[in-house]
Amino acid sequence: MSNSQEDLDYCENAIKNGSLSFHAASRLLPHAVRNSCLALYAFCRLADDEVDLKEDKSASVYDLVERLDQVYSGKPRNLPMDRAFARMVEETQMPRALPEALIEGLVWDAMERRYNTFDELVAYSARVASAVGVMMCVIMRQRDSNVLARACDLGVAMQLTNIARDIGEDAREGRLYIPLNWMKEFGVNPNSFLKAPAPTPEIRELAHRLLSKAEILYQRSESGIVCLPKAVRPAMFSARHIYAAIGQEIRNNKYDSITLRAKTSRTKKVGLLLLSCAQAGASLMLPGPATRYAQPLEQTKFLVDAAEVKKLDGSDWSERFISILEQLRQRDLEHYRA
Repeated sequence: MSNSQEDLDYCENAIKNGSLSFHAASRLLPHAVRNSCLALYAFCRLADDEVDLKEDKSASVYDLVERLDQVYSGKPRNLPMDRAFARMVEETQMPRALPEALIEGLVWDAMERRYNTFDELVAYSARVASAVGVMMCVIMRQRDSNVLARACDLGVAMQLTNIARDIGEDAREGRLYIPLNWMKEFGVNPNSFLKAPAPTPEIRELAHRLLSKAEILYQRSESGIVCLPKAVRPAMFSARHIYAAIGQEIRNNKYDSITLRAKTSRTKKVGLLLLSCAQAGASLMLPGPATRYAQPLEQTKFLVDAAEVKKLDGSDWSERFISILEQLRQRDLEHYRA
């Protein structure tokens, strides 16, 4: 077995343990695309775990940036995920701005940032989820701006679903992603909620609102999926439906994400995979929805520009990324002085 295949096998095992939903959807991808997606998702999983699970989050972020530097210099660390990710970057000419955007979102997590408005939450979702969707489009050799915008919609929808599902789990870890102005509107004190998370009518309604926002974006994302290469459409439709099904389980649980954790059964996943294959087949005969041409979300425009290898506002994205790292260093310095 080649070292390359060993690295991919390692990535696949990591995904099996980290995301059953993604692994189920990925099985429908053609071999060449699937290998690159496995390398991408494994690296993203690694990045998320490094920041989420390690006590010294700042050190984890700095280490991730160094690993990214090594990947893009063609000298990845001698580790399976790094080697596989480096091969994918070279083969697809992946713009560095995209993994940088993901890491910026992880920096926001390391800084324990909260979001005052829904727009701010979408900006976070763009980095930790839409950036991955755009990288998958690059892997599929699809850089049409309209399709990239719809991939961003799907990423935001998935992240909003994750947030709605994990309200209780996040609260018990001291994390809060619900927009603060929404909580104020419903008379929920954020600090009191974190001390004693409970599935109150107000919290249930906030979960409902998150899922309603996500559903609009799930619907709009389909017009981009039908423009992808035929061979990848079943997998992309299945990713869309499997994540949306998590939202449906939350609804079935009466929006209680505190005492219950929504999950889809294996039987349900199989049914959704069959539905996705049928929908992909139908897309070959039906005209694409006009929503394909909808403007990208304001918070995801920079990702679309990056995939088209354009600069944003006359400045290089890497310069903006360096700025966010300086903010993290400043926070660490302030903590040290305190």
